[in-house]
Amino acid sequence: MNYLDFVDTAYKPKETDLLCTFYVEPEGISLKEAAGGVAAESSVGTWTALTTEKPYVKKLAAHVYRIDGNVIKIAYPIELFEDGNMPNILSSVAGNVFGLKALKNLRLLDITFPKALLAGFKGPQYGIAGIRKLLKVPKRPLVGTIIKPKLGLKTADHAQVAYEAWLGGCDVVKDDENLSSQKFNPFDDRLLQTLEARDKAQSETGERKVYMINITADSDLMIKRAQAVVNQGGEYVMVDILTTGWAALQALRDQRFKVVIHAHRAGHAAFTKNQLHGIAMKPIASVARVIGVDQLHVGTVVGKMSETKPEVLENVAACKVELGKLSPVLPVASGGLYPQLVPALLETFGNDVVLQAGGGIHGHPDGTVKGAVAMRQAVDAVLAGKSLEDYGKDHKELAVALEHWK
Repeated sequence: MNYLDFVDTAYKPKETDLLCTFYVEPEGISLKEAAGGVAAESSVGTWTALTTEKPYVKKLAAHVYRIDGNVIKIAYPIELFEDGNMPNILSSVAGNVFGLKALKNLRLLDITFPKALLAGFKGPQYGIAGIRKLLKVPKRPLVGTIIKPKLGLKTADHAQVAYEAWLGGCDVVKDDENLSSQKFNPFDDRLLQTLEARDKAQSETGERKVYMINITADSDLMIKRAQAVVNQGGEYVMVDILTTGWAALQALRDQRFKVVIHAHRAGHAAFTKNQLHGIAMKPIASVARVIGVDQLHVGTVVGKMSETKPEVLENVAACKVELGKLSPVLPVASGGLYPQLVPALLETFGNDVVLQAGGGIHGHPDGTVKGAVAMRQAVDAVLAGKSLEDYGKDHKELAVALEHWK
């Protein structure tokens, strides 16, 4: 089979096919041949005819079933993939094809899993409904923070910052992506002391509070850390899903720990930022959901991150769209957020979101407690249908934040 043999625009995808959408820019060959090349090299073909090819192999060929400008759609027979093996799936559809000399650019825009393939994965254990039940917050947007500075604080100071954030109104406190078990803040000590601070904050505020400790490590150590969280009464873990890898994430989810898995996407822009090449965030979100994360960073539109509103809305849709029996994932907005941005954020996300402000809470002139109060007040203002300026007239903490971040 040659590249062009993999192009069949009359093909009708089967219910059992895995579907991918790519953006393709050829280099020295026609678009049609380039499209066929992607299908061939990601399924059963290669650059030349083979003497080893058997007639039955052709039944496993991927089909380019649509070409619309530089956007192509490919259907992959389910038989190409091992059940429950995400690395195998992605090594096929998002593997060697990115390095083909005949392609100037290639970008995976979307991936759709057939129900028969989804059956091999666990999906989210909690999802939106489970997280809201755990926190006893049925409708309000969740307010969270990241401990700042992201590195350097000693364990006691880390726990104190967490306590102050919870005291001011944060539901969620999390580690940042690069805090692991450094000597200045060892994992086991941090887990114990920060959960003690959580318990104290819960007792004093009457609200449920959760701590997302970063368990990112090799698979064995990550699983041991998750078990330690369970043993200490923790209910959340955070994983850097891309730097950890899909196999490690799948190994963690397969343990069925009674913890919410918060997915940080550290490193995603290496795949997603170039609009012509790489892998868009939408398929990354879909893969993470299929494996079984419960909440996921999806961008902000506003703040310091680069994604556009259409991109963020696509990511949110990937978290929530009907996907067999898999629960919807809770979107997380994080990156350069502060109270002034809350109206725009809720306009984009609605109420099913975690608003995570790091510097926008700890940078408040009156400290972390007041910063958390201000962020919570900004949410309350929007829910009450009031402008932040009007609400700030009777809420000093918000007024100070509005003046500080003009």
